[in-house]
Amino acid sequence: MTDGINSSKAPEPVGLYPHAKRVGTMLYLSGVGPRERGTKKIPGVELNDAGEIVSYDIETQVRSVFQNVRWILEDAGSSWDKIVDVTVFLTNMKDDFPTYNKLWAEYFAENQPCRTTLEINCLPTPIAIELKVLATID
Repeated sequence: MTDGINSSKAPEPVGLYPHAKRVGTMLYLSGVGPRERGTKKIPGVELNDAGEIVSYDIETQVRSVFQNVRWILEDAGSSWDKIVDVTVFLTNMKDDFPTYNKLWAEYFAENQPCRTTLEINCLPTPIAIELKVLATID
């Protein structure tokens, strides 16, 4: 097993874990959210003074999380087209799934990995989406 792989572009992990780990020809990504590197800023999210979500734009968050995944894959030596399985965590399935699903079709028009989508009541940071990704790597 290799040591952890960390991207120089994706947001820093919120705990003691790497962005990804390679095992043979598989690349396992830790949960990836839409945060920006070097800041606590979350694209598409407006927070109150207590750090609670006032409003958010799921399309902006989806595009940001997909970009973060792409950066991690590329920095690890893999690529978007090598994704084989994605677990999606949404905090509001009813409101956010239609937009998420539309963007999924746009981003995965060529490569269509397996996907599981779950609704959960919260995530560790004030975000509405997180992805757990498995990809191949040469």
